[in-house]
Amino acid sequence: MIAGYAVPDFVSGFWHYYIAAITVVSIIAIIWFLRSQTTRKLAPGEEAEVLEPTFDGDLQELNNPLPRWWLYMFYLLIVFGILYLVLYPGLGRFEGVWGWSSADAYKQERARVDAEFDRQFQPFLGQDLMAVAADPKAREMGQRLFLTYCAQCHGSDAKGSQHFPNLTDGLWLFGGGDPEVVKASIAYGRTGEMPPLGDAVGGEQGAREVAHYVLALGGKPHDAQLAAAGQAKWVVCAGCHGEDGKGNLALSAPDLTNDAWQYGGSEAAIVESIVKGRKGGMPAQLEALGEAKVHLLTAYVLGLSQGK
Repeated sequence: MIAGYAVPDFVSGFWHYYIAAITVVSIIAIIWFLRSQTTRKLAPGEEAEVLEPTFDGDLQELNNPLPRWWLYMFYLLIVFGILYLVLYPGLGRFEGVWGWSSADAYKQERARVDAEFDRQFQPFLGQDLMAVAADPKAREMGQRLFLTYCAQCHGSDAKGSQHFPNLTDGLWLFGGGDPEVVKASIAYGRTGEMPPLGDAVGGEQGAREVAHYVLALGGKPHDAQLAAAGQAKWVVCAGCHGEDGKGNLALSAPDLTNDAWQYGGSEAAIVESIVKGRKGGMPAQLEALGEAKVHLLTAYVLGLSQGK
């Protein structure tokens, strides 16, 4: 038992012996079958057994021994299989004499490719981020990296979509667009969370009232009566978003007066955010991409947001 759970059978030592036994028995069975079907020779004057009736006129299938060259080819393949199992993994946990593994092969190939990429990206790593953002060659390389690693969430034009922020508008939830903070976001990831506040503001109706007050703070069309009722409840939200709704970068609380709504700025979307809360995040990329690629990606994103 581990932490109250039974250890699954497939990680026990039994399977090592099970797989190895099946492999060895299979090889022995193949050798026995070949010998049993090829050792008997026809006696003088004896005719081979007809396995199938004559078809297509005069064609017959006879129970003749395999030709020797064909038989030797089978034995050669068996020898090859045995040598392979000695040199490479194939018998349960036995790693083979050479100790080869697909994981190690992948790591070696990955290291070789990363070294080649680093040779191209390294010259930019020591440069200031804004200088890299203004370099046409670096921008082209950064765009290719963005399309490969970032476009799945932020879109090929980096304008994002619902639940994924727009990276071209110059509005930043973390750090206000400071180059090093943007780089940290890409390298180490981010987690953003708003707790559900439906009960705190009086349920669905209270959330509607607060939503209309939020719309009023941003100068958007709203119901004045609902907004007036929501103002009294705004104290629940002001601790993070401020009395004026312009947010707080230190708390990663967004400005609610602009049009940069990550989860939608309609009444229904705002009510849902208040009642159910929100939880989003960006995964860390440093381990997967390396520092040089992160540096180029940061410069590319900064260039997009600042029109360079």
